[in-house]
Amino acid sequence: QVQLVESGGGLVQAGGSLRLSCAASGRTFSIYSMGWFRQAPGKAREFVLGITWNGGRTYYSDSVKGRFTISRDNAKNTVYLQMNSLKPEDTAVYYCAATRRDYNLGYRGGYDYWGQGTQVTVSS
Repeated sequence: QVQLVESGGGLVQAGGSLRLSCAASGRTFSIYSMGWFRQAPGKAREFVLGITWNGGRTYYSDSVKGRFTISRDNAKNTVYLQMNSLKPEDTAVYYCAATRRDYNLGYRGGYDYWGQGTQVTVSS
């Protein structure tokens, strides 16, 4: 069992930056690939970024490429989402998720554990 807790969300102006963290419980964090998803009001949850268990590969959605970065620290059981050049359309609840797979990280149905989410609001 893995429990995930996101933090770092808030209100920021367009063009600003935020860093989200996702802390995982348990000793087996390092065997899980991690993903960040987001869900805006009235929209489906969508993939944002993913990182394999050892950080060897990262995956990005086109909408955030060049602006967002994912990283992880297995010693701290934490995965990060650095968001730069934020836009109002980035406003959403952001979720982290864990999966034993190291491929097709954009597939929402392949994740085993989910956090509760953290709200990010970007004002124009």
